[in-house]
Amino acid sequence: MGLLESVVGDLMQGSGGSSPMGSVLTNLLGGQAGAGAQQSPSGQGQGSGLGVGGGGLAGILSAFEQAGLGHIAQSWVGNGPNQAVSPGQLQNVLGQDQVNSMANQAGMQPNDFLGQLAQHLPNAVNAMTPNGQLPEGTVSV
Repeated sequence: MGLLESVVGDLMQGSGGSSPMGSVLTNLLGGQAGAGAQQSPSGQGQGSGLGVGGGGLAGILSAFEQAGLGHIAQSWVGNGPNQAVSPGQLQNVLGQDQVNSMANQAGMQPNDFLGQLAQHLPNAVNAMTPNGQLPEGTVSV
């Protein structure tokens, strides 16, 4: 089991261990955020910078930067306290098409999905960035 699966598994234990939300988090942080989403000819997911080729941890950080919310995502990477992210902010970062796709993958309504993602994403990113650094092999943004 890799770091990502271990981190997400630990976070999801409080909600019944392996869950559809855990699967979505693993895909999002592992760079497969666009899986199942419509792709544009450029290979990017429509409405999002998190298409199959641009996802993963670096893609999430980049998407937050592009949305003007980089300070929030950087707080999750850094060693200080994690800043909260709202469901509305996540929707702005991900785009409606991406939210709908991931909510469908998790078997949830989009608003419920965003609430859960807002709760778990900061802790997942924090756990994946020990000592305030991206894991080896992750492209810094």
